[in-house]
Amino acid sequence: MTRGIDLPTDAGRVIAAIRGANLDFVARYYRSPTSHWPSLSASEAQLLSAGLKIVAVWESASTHASYFSRLSGVNDSTSAYHQAQTIGQPAGSAIYFAVDYDASGTDIVGPISEYFHGIAAGFAAARGDGPGYKVGVYGSGAVCQALTRAGLADYTWLAVSSGWAESRTFTAWNIKQGEALRSLSFDHDSNEATDDYGGFQVT
Repeated sequence: MTRGIDLPTDAGRVIAAIRGANLDFVARYYRSPTSHWPSLSASEAQLLSAGLKIVAVWESASTHASYFSRLSGVNDSTSAYHQAQTIGQPAGSAIYFAVDYDASGTDIVGPISEYFHGIAAGFAAARGDGPGYKVGVYGSGAVCQALTRAGLADYTWLAVSSGWAESRTFTAWNIKQGEALRSLSFDHDSNEATDDYGGFQVT
């Protein structure tokens, strides 16, 4: 089994504990410049790449339907693309985008789908004729299933909240989030992954 964690803060400060936990990957965030949480940095990515893979995820105010629109998708994917370029994320790997609430069916076919159409447009404009990144989605089973069926996401990351719509029955995930590991004292969630989950290393 491929095992990892996600954490909201710089992994460099706890890298010894991470390596001691025999993990395969660490998920870290690209964020808005106004966020009080630290974004994945180039130096952090280099440190993690010495023995681990990285999963990149964009998250902003994605906990309610009013955040999602085509324009916010364009803006978020453009920012995520440039942050990925800054740290040296290789083309063909994934950037996940979070839908961090129990979205209704109406939200999914409406603003959330529009948001992911915006992500595709933002990526296309940012890369021009160059290579790009694959799109992942983090969210409920219902969100993951709908967006992959619509061709708007290549990878799925099932959120830990099993009470969210279709999360107990959705099995086609690439990453599945779980509870924190007892062996690690810092803020994190555990994860398991399939063989292909869009992770990467920088050189």
